[in-house]
Amino acid sequence: MRLDKYLSDMGIGTRTELKKMIRKGQVSVNGVAVKDPGCDVSEDAAVTVNGALIPYETLVYYMLHKPAGIISASEDPREATVIDLLPEPRRKDLFPVGRLDRDTEGLLLITNDGDLAHRLLSPKHHVDKIYYARVSGQVTAPDVAAFRKGLVLPDGLECMPAELEVLSVNGAETEGFQSEVRITIREGKFHQIKRMFQAIGMEVLYLKRLSMGPLQLDPELKPGESRRLTERERMALK
Repeated sequence: MRLDKYLSDMGIGTRTELKKMIRKGQVSVNGVAVKDPGCDVSEDAAVTVNGALIPYETLVYYMLHKPAGIISASEDPREATVIDLLPEPRRKDLFPVGRLDRDTEGLLLITNDGDLAHRLLSPKHHVDKIYYARVSGQVTAPDVAAFRKGLVLPDGLECMPAELEVLSVNGAETEGFQSEVRITIREGKFHQIKRMFQAIGMEVLYLKRLSMGPLQLDPELKPGESRRLTERERMALK
């Protein structure tokens, strides 16, 4: 492929910026400075920019600990997105796999692998997504049974069976109970968990995604931090 395309794919800069860099001799291929942006290079060439090696990657995968207040989108003209939290340089074809609500925290996979995203998001593949939540009210055994059966929301939406595990119940009846729970769902409809709890008369006060299929949120990642997936994590997803 063209040298400027190679570097553009890797997020090093725009085509215009890259042409200037190449013509200034800032780019080398296999140890030789190249000043032609149209120079043909292979994906396994040793391309460096100002001495830094830029390996070519067809598919990339990031784990992000999404913080509250950031939207799950590839780009937005007015607001910061989850893509903006990734380190530079970064590719321009990255997207979040599924969406977390603005006020929801936790695991978000970001990639340019469309096939993997489809497999993870399609309900027919039954990929478990596990969340921790703090909700108003006292979650009871009948609530757990209702989730397991599959709730029908007031607007007619039929939810697939979900697992609801009560971790703790705090407070008192006079002050109002709060329950800590773990929820496992196999789909991801708009505001689904919030709507499921609304259907049983409760409000989600805090929500965090812990895992998606075999991928678990790295406890070392603070909100807003990200890292590349390990080889083991990539293989587990595939």
